Amino acid sequence: MNNSDYIDSAIKQFQYYKVLGEKAMAQIPDDKLNWQYNPETNSVAIIVKHLWGNMMSRWVDFLTKDGEKVWRDREAEFVNDITTRTELMEKWEEGWTALFDAMNSVALNPDSLERIIYIRNLGHTILEATNRQISHYAYHIGQIVHIGKMVQSEQWKSLSIPRGKTSEYNAAKFSKAPSREHFTDEFMKRMEGK
Repeated sequence: MNNSDYIDSAIKQFQYYKVLGEKAMAQIPDDKLNWQYNPETNSVAIIVKHLWGNMMSRWVDFLTKDGEKVWRDREAEFVNDITTRTELMEKWEEGWTALFDAMNSVALNPDSLERIIYIRNLGHTILEATNRQISHYAYHIGQIVHIGKMVQSEQWKSLSIPRGKTSEYNAAKFSKAPSREHFTDEFMKRMEGK
């Protein structure tokens, strides 16, 4: 895999998790976006606020400034004070826009993947920092999906292979010729109902 292929793959991974989070949040009623199982857990609103803070800090000026910006107030990200879905989605979009703008700047110069950038004064190659963020965001998107399942219970519509449908799903997949289609492309088509 060359650097350009890696960047394309990383962007697809980020897009996958963005859509997965959006599909999960779309199933969660407005009055449950701030719901917390207990005081030690995060609501969907808190998770989105934390993702936003992390994305803005990590990706804005990421080539020239440490990924833990001096203006970031990480502790405030865990205050459950987002009051509307509109506010929640504005933060969501702002964070993802910062990320995709940064990733697209790397795509213009794929040789820079070995360049060292810093997060909390610890050096990472851009490749390492990107992998770190993919993992971090996947972790939190999984939390959003889990919260959605808890608050929606039997009304939840599966975002992956529904329980009891694995054999049917696999039979459909294996009935076709092998494909080089990227799994994120297949997921996006499924989410769009294609």
